[in-house]
Amino acid sequence: MALLWRGRTFICGIGAGRRNALEGPYLLHSIITRNCVFMRQPRHGRSARRPRVSSAGGREGAPSAPAGTCWLFGTHAVAAALNNPRRVYERLLVTEENHPALEEATRSGRNVRVTPELVQRQRLDDLLGPDAVHQGVALLARILPPMPLDEALERPGPVLVLDQVTDPRNIGAILRSAAAFGAACLVVQDRNAPEETAVLAKAASGALETVPMVREVNLSRAIEQLQKAGCWTVGLDAGGTTLDGASFDGRRVALVLGAEGKGLRRLTRESCDEIAGLYMPGEMESLNVSVAAAVGLYELMRRGMPSAYQKAAAKKPT
Repeated sequence: MALLWRGRTFICGIGAGRRNALEGPYLLHSIITRNCVFMRQPRHGRSARRPRVSSAGGREGAPSAPAGTCWLFGTHAVAAALNNPRRVYERLLVTEENHPALEEATRSGRNVRVTPELVQRQRLDDLLGPDAVHQGVALLARILPPMPLDEALERPGPVLVLDQVTDPRNIGAILRSAAAFGAACLVVQDRNAPEETAVLAKAASGALETVPMVREVNLSRAIEQLQKAGCWTVGLDAGGTTLDGASFDGRRVALVLGAEGKGLRRLTRESCDEIAGLYMPGEMESLNVSVAAAVGLYELMRRGMPSAYQKAAAKKPT
Protein backbone atom coordinates (compact mmCIF):
# COMPACT_ATOMS: atom_id res chain seq x y z
CA MET A 1 0.00 0.00 0.00
CA ALA A 2 1.48 3.39 -1.03
CA LEU A 3 0.44 6.76 0.35
CA LEU A 4 1.40 10.10 -1.21
CA TRP A 5 1.40 12.88 1.38
CA ARG A 6 3.04 16.33 1.14
CA GLY A 7 5.24 15.33 -1.78
CA ARG A 8 6.54 12.18 -0.11
CA THR A 9 5.66 8.53 -0.61
CA PHE A 10 5.11 6.15 2.27
CA ILE A 11 5.27 2.42 1.58
CA CYS A 12 3.01 0.72 4.11
CA GLY A 13 2.86 -2.92 5.02
CA ILE A 14 -0.12 -3.91 7.14
CA GLY A 15 0.07 -7.51 8.27
CA ALA A 16 -2.88 -9.82 7.70
CA GLY A 17 -5.11 -10.09 10.72
CA ARG A 18 -3.71 -6.93 12.35
CA ARG A 19 -6.42 -5.01 14.19
CA ASN A 20 -6.41 -1.29 14.59
CA ALA A 21 -8.94 0.32 16.90
CA LEU A 22 -7.99 3.85 15.88
CA GLU A 23 -10.41 5.75 13.66
CA GLY A 24 -10.69 9.13 11.99
CA PRO A 25 -7.59 11.36 11.74
CA TYR A 26 -5.52 9.08 14.01
CA LEU A 27 -5.68 6.13 11.61
CA LEU A 28 -3.29 7.57 9.01
CA HIS A 29 -0.78 8.61 11.68
CA SER A 30 -0.89 5.13 13.22
CA ILE A 31 -0.32 3.43 9.87
CA ILE A 32 2.59 5.71 8.98
CA THR A 33 4.41 5.47 12.30
CA ARG A 34 3.97 1.72 12.81
CA ASN A 35 4.15 0.18 9.35
CA CYS A 36 5.89 2.51 6.89
CA VAL A 37 9.30 2.81 5.33
CA PHE A 38 9.94 6.45 4.38
CA MET A 39 10.97 7.28 0.80
CA ARG A 40 11.55 10.64 -0.80
CA GLN A 41 10.00 11.35 -4.18
CA PRO A 42 12.61 10.97 -6.97
CA ARG A 43 14.24 14.16 -8.15
CA HIS A 44 14.57 14.97 -11.83
CA GLY A 45 17.24 12.79 -13.45
CA ARG A 46 17.70 10.59 -10.35
CA SER A 47 16.05 7.33 -9.44
CA ALA A 48 14.47 6.70 -6.08
CA ARG A 49 16.12 3.93 -4.08
CA ARG A 50 14.18 2.19 -1.38
CA PRO A 51 16.20 1.95 1.83
CA ARG A 52 17.09 -1.56 2.96
CA VAL A 53 14.75 -2.69 5.70
CA SER A 54 16.44 -4.56 8.53
CA SER A 55 14.89 -7.97 9.13
CA ALA A 56 16.13 -7.83 12.70
CA GLY A 57 14.44 -4.60 13.65
CA GLY A 58 12.55 -4.21 16.91
CA ARG A 59 10.17 -1.79 18.57
CA GLU A 60 11.08 0.50 21.39
CA GLY A 61 12.12 -1.33 24.57
CA ALA A 62 13.61 -4.82 24.41
CA PRO A 63 14.90 -5.69 20.93
CA SER A 64 12.88 -8.38 19.17
CA ALA A 65 14.49 -11.78 18.71
CA PRO A 66 13.31 -15.28 17.78
CA ALA A 67 12.17 -17.54 20.62
CA GLY A 68 15.05 -19.00 22.60
CA THR A 69 17.46 -16.24 21.56
CA CYS A 70 18.37 -12.74 22.65
CA TRP A 71 20.42 -9.85 21.33
CA LEU A 72 23.63 -9.16 23.26
CA PHE A 73 25.41 -5.85 22.75
CA GLY A 74 28.52 -4.03 23.91
CA THR A 75 32.13 -5.04 23.25
CA HIS A 76 32.71 -6.90 26.53
CA ALA A 77 29.41 -8.79 26.52
CA VAL A 78 29.71 -9.82 22.87
CA ALA A 79 33.41 -10.76 23.04
CA ALA A 80 32.77 -12.90 26.14
CA ALA A 81 29.86 -14.64 24.41
CA LEU A 82 31.97 -15.36 21.32
CA ASN A 83 34.70 -16.82 23.54
CA ASN A 84 32.27 -18.97 25.56
CA PRO A 85 32.23 -22.60 24.29
CA ARG A 86 28.76 -23.09 25.82
CA ARG A 87 27.28 -20.24 23.80
CA VAL A 88 25.61 -20.80 20.42
CA TYR A 89 25.21 -17.71 18.28
CA GLU A 90 23.57 -16.94 14.96
CA ARG A 91 24.32 -13.39 13.76
CA LEU A 92 27.00 -10.82 14.47
CA LEU A 93 26.37 -7.19 13.53
CA VAL A 94 29.24 -4.73 13.81
CA THR A 95 30.01 -1.25 12.54
CA GLU A 96 33.12 -0.75 10.44
CA GLU A 97 34.79 1.51 13.00
CA ASN A 98 34.25 -1.01 15.83
CA HIS A 99 35.29 -4.13 13.95
CA PRO A 100 39.01 -3.88 14.93
CA ALA A 101 38.12 -3.53 18.62
CA LEU A 102 35.97 -6.66 18.49
CA GLU A 103 38.71 -8.60 16.69
CA GLU A 104 41.19 -7.60 19.39
CA ALA A 105 38.77 -8.63 22.16
CA THR A 106 38.29 -12.10 20.68
CA ARG A 107 41.88 -12.67 19.52
CA SER A 108 42.80 -15.07 22.32
CA GLY A 109 39.47 -16.92 22.32
CA ARG A 110 38.01 -19.71 20.22
CA ASN A 111 37.47 -19.42 16.48
CA VAL A 112 34.43 -17.27 15.79
CA ARG A 113 32.11 -19.36 13.62
CA VAL A 114 30.01 -16.53 12.26
CA THR A 115 30.73 -13.98 9.55
CA PRO A 116 30.38 -10.42 10.86
CA GLU A 117 27.81 -8.30 9.04
CA LEU A 118 29.05 -4.74 8.63
CA VAL A 119 26.18 -2.34 9.31
CA GLN A 120 25.63 1.36 9.89
CA ARG A 121 25.40 2.57 13.48
CA GLN A 122 21.85 3.75 12.85
CA ARG A 123 20.77 0.20 12.14
CA LEU A 124 21.95 -0.90 15.58
CA ASP A 125 20.20 2.10 17.12
CA ASP A 126 16.97 1.07 15.41
CA LEU A 127 17.40 -2.57 16.41
CA LEU A 128 18.36 -2.14 20.05
CA GLY A 129 16.62 1.08 20.96
CA PRO A 130 17.86 4.63 21.53
CA ASP A 131 19.09 3.99 25.08
CA ALA A 132 21.26 0.96 24.29
CA VAL A 133 25.00 1.61 24.67
CA HIS A 134 25.92 -0.97 22.04
CA GLN A 135 29.43 0.31 21.16
CA GLY A 136 28.83 -0.64 17.54
CA VAL A 137 28.36 -4.39 18.01
CA ALA A 138 25.44 -6.77 18.56
CA LEU A 139 25.20 -10.56 18.65
CA LEU A 140 22.09 -12.71 18.21
CA ALA A 141 22.74 -15.67 20.50
CA ARG A 142 20.88 -18.65 21.90
CA ILE A 143 19.91 -18.50 25.56
CA LEU A 144 22.52 -20.32 27.63
CA PRO A 145 21.46 -23.80 28.76
CA PRO A 146 20.83 -23.98 32.52
CA MET A 147 23.50 -25.55 34.72
CA PRO A 148 22.42 -27.90 37.53
CA LEU A 149 23.43 -26.85 41.04
CA ASP A 150 25.51 -29.95 41.72
CA GLU A 151 27.52 -29.31 38.55
CA ALA A 152 28.01 -25.64 39.43
CA LEU A 153 29.30 -26.62 42.89
CA GLU A 154 32.20 -28.45 41.25
CA ARG A 155 33.63 -25.01 40.56
CA PRO A 156 35.68 -23.44 43.38
CA GLY A 157 34.63 -20.34 45.26
CA PRO A 158 31.74 -19.00 47.32
CA VAL A 159 28.13 -19.17 46.18
CA LEU A 160 25.62 -16.34 45.84
CA VAL A 161 21.90 -16.95 46.33
CA LEU A 162 19.28 -14.33 45.42
CA ASP A 163 15.82 -14.33 46.99
CA GLN A 164 13.38 -12.60 44.60
CA VAL A 165 15.84 -10.07 43.18
CA THR A 166 14.16 -9.18 39.90
CA ASP A 167 15.99 -6.17 38.41
CA PRO A 168 18.16 -7.36 35.48
CA ARG A 169 20.67 -4.54 35.99
CA ASN A 170 21.16 -5.54 39.62
CA ILE A 171 21.62 -9.18 38.67
CA GLY A 172 24.06 -8.22 35.93
CA ALA A 173 26.09 -6.13 38.38
CA ILE A 174 26.05 -9.01 40.89
CA LEU A 175 27.34 -11.39 38.22
CA ARG A 176 30.16 -8.96 37.49
CA SER A 177 31.15 -8.87 41.18
CA ALA A 178 30.82 -12.66 41.38
CA ALA A 179 33.28 -13.01 38.50
CA ALA A 180 35.68 -10.51 40.08
CA PHE A 181 35.77 -12.33 43.43
CA GLY A 182 35.80 -15.87 42.04
CA ALA A 183 32.29 -17.02 42.97
CA ALA A 184 31.28 -20.47 41.80
CA CYS A 185 27.76 -19.60 40.69
CA LEU A 186 24.68 -17.48 41.21
CA VAL A 187 21.53 -19.27 42.38
CA VAL A 188 18.12 -17.68 41.69
CA GLN A 189 14.51 -18.74 42.06
CA ASP A 190 13.31 -19.39 38.53
CA ARG A 191 9.88 -17.76 38.69
CA ASN A 192 11.15 -14.66 40.50
CA ALA A 193 14.22 -13.87 38.42
CA PRO A 194 14.49 -12.19 35.01
CA GLU A 195 15.27 -14.13 31.88
CA GLU A 196 18.57 -13.69 30.12
CA THR A 197 18.31 -10.36 28.32
CA ALA A 198 20.54 -7.86 26.57
CA VAL A 199 20.18 -5.48 29.52
CA LEU A 200 21.30 -8.13 32.01
CA ALA A 201 24.22 -9.22 29.83
CA LYS A 202 25.34 -5.62 29.28
CA ALA A 203 25.30 -4.91 33.03
CA ALA A 204 27.28 -8.11 33.63
CA SER A 205 29.98 -6.90 31.20
CA GLY A 206 30.86 -10.43 30.10
CA ALA A 207 30.36 -12.16 33.47
CA LEU A 208 27.18 -13.89 32.25
CA GLU A 209 29.50 -16.11 30.20
CA THR A 210 31.81 -17.02 33.09
CA VAL A 211 29.55 -17.31 36.17
CA PRO A 212 26.74 -19.86 35.78
CA MET A 213 23.22 -18.80 36.73
CA VAL A 214 21.51 -21.73 38.43
CA ARG A 215 17.71 -21.57 38.34
CA GLU A 216 15.90 -23.44 41.09
CA VAL A 217 12.16 -23.92 41.60
CA ASN A 218 12.34 -24.03 45.40
CA LEU A 219 14.94 -21.76 47.00
CA SER A 220 14.68 -23.35 50.46
CA ARG A 221 15.46 -26.77 48.98
CA ALA A 222 18.37 -25.25 47.08
CA ILE A 223 19.75 -23.86 50.36
CA GLU A 224 19.33 -27.30 51.91
CA GLN A 225 21.25 -28.82 49.00
CA LEU A 226 24.03 -26.28 49.54
CA GLN A 227 24.21 -27.22 53.21
CA LYS A 228 24.43 -30.92 52.37
CA ALA A 229 27.28 -30.07 49.99
CA GLY A 230 29.19 -28.50 52.90
CA CYS A 231 28.33 -24.83 52.44
CA TRP A 232 27.73 -22.55 55.44
CA THR A 233 24.73 -20.49 54.37
CA VAL A 234 24.73 -16.88 55.56
CA GLY A 235 21.67 -14.70 55.07
CA LEU A 236 22.86 -11.14 54.52
CA ASP A 237 20.27 -9.13 56.42
CA ALA A 238 19.80 -6.80 59.37
CA GLY A 239 19.17 -8.14 62.85
CA GLY A 240 22.00 -10.64 62.96
CA THR A 241 25.68 -10.76 63.76
CA THR A 242 28.34 -8.85 61.82
CA LEU A 243 29.83 -10.58 58.80
CA ASP A 244 33.33 -10.94 60.22
CA GLY A 245 34.35 -14.48 59.31
CA ALA A 246 34.35 -15.78 62.89
CA SER A 247 31.63 -18.39 62.32
CA PHE A 248 32.71 -19.75 58.92
CA ASP A 249 36.48 -19.80 59.17
CA GLY A 250 37.75 -22.43 56.74
CA ARG A 251 34.31 -23.35 55.41
CA ARG A 252 32.81 -22.69 52.02
CA VAL A 253 30.17 -19.97 52.26
CA ALA A 254 26.95 -19.30 50.40
CA LEU A 255 25.74 -15.71 50.77
CA VAL A 256 21.96 -15.32 50.56
CA LEU A 257 20.60 -11.87 49.65
CA GLY A 258 17.02 -10.63 49.49
CA ALA A 259 15.28 -8.05 47.37
CA GLU A 260 15.69 -4.38 48.20
CA GLY A 261 13.00 -3.17 50.57
CA LYS A 262 11.59 -6.62 51.36
CA GLY A 263 14.82 -8.30 52.37
CA LEU A 264 14.87 -12.04 52.94
CA ARG A 265 11.55 -13.85 53.13
CA ARG A 266 10.77 -15.57 56.41
CA LEU A 267 11.22 -19.13 55.12
CA THR A 268 14.47 -18.23 53.37
CA ARG A 269 15.75 -16.54 56.51
CA GLU A 270 14.90 -19.57 58.65
CA SER A 271 16.66 -21.88 56.19
CA CYS A 272 20.03 -20.13 56.58
CA ASP A 273 22.65 -21.29 59.08
CA GLU A 274 23.34 -17.72 60.14
CA ILE A 275 22.01 -14.19 59.65
CA ALA A 276 24.69 -11.52 59.39
CA GLY A 277 24.96 -7.90 58.32
CA LEU A 278 27.68 -5.68 56.92
CA TYR A 279 29.58 -3.34 59.20
CA MET A 280 28.39 0.15 58.27
CA PRO A 281 29.39 2.85 60.81
CA GLY A 282 27.91 5.68 58.73
CA GLU A 283 24.41 7.08 58.62
CA MET A 284 23.13 4.83 55.82
CA GLU A 285 21.36 1.72 57.06
CA SER A 286 21.18 -0.21 53.80
CA LEU A 287 22.86 -0.67 50.43
CA ASN A 288 21.76 -1.51 46.92
CA VAL A 289 21.64 -5.32 46.65
CA SER A 290 24.39 -5.42 44.01
CA VAL A 291 26.66 -3.27 46.19
CA ALA A 292 25.88 -5.43 49.24
CA ALA A 293 26.81 -8.54 47.26
CA ALA A 294 30.15 -7.03 46.23
CA VAL A 295 30.99 -5.93 49.79
CA GLY A 296 29.93 -9.31 51.17
CA LEU A 297 32.15 -11.17 48.71
CA TYR A 298 35.05 -8.88 49.54
CA GLU A 299 34.59 -9.62 53.25
CA LEU A 300 34.70 -13.35 52.53
CA MET A 301 37.96 -12.96 50.65
CA ARG A 302 39.50 -10.60 53.21
CA ARG A 303 38.62 -12.36 56.44
CA GLY A 304 38.25 -16.05 55.88
CA MET A 305 39.35 -17.24 52.48
CA PRO A 306 39.28 -21.05 52.63
CA SER A 307 41.97 -23.12 50.99
CA ALA A 308 39.66 -23.94 48.06
CA TYR A 309 39.51 -20.25 47.18
CA GLN A 310 43.26 -19.87 47.56
CA LYS A 311 43.90 -22.72 45.12
CA ALA A 312 41.59 -21.12 42.59
CA ALA A 313 43.29 -17.75 43.05
CA ALA A 314 46.74 -19.29 42.66
CA LYS A 315 45.80 -20.62 39.21
CA LYS A 316 44.90 -17.17 37.93
CA PRO A 317 47.67 -15.51 35.88
CA THR A 318 49.08 -12.32 37.35
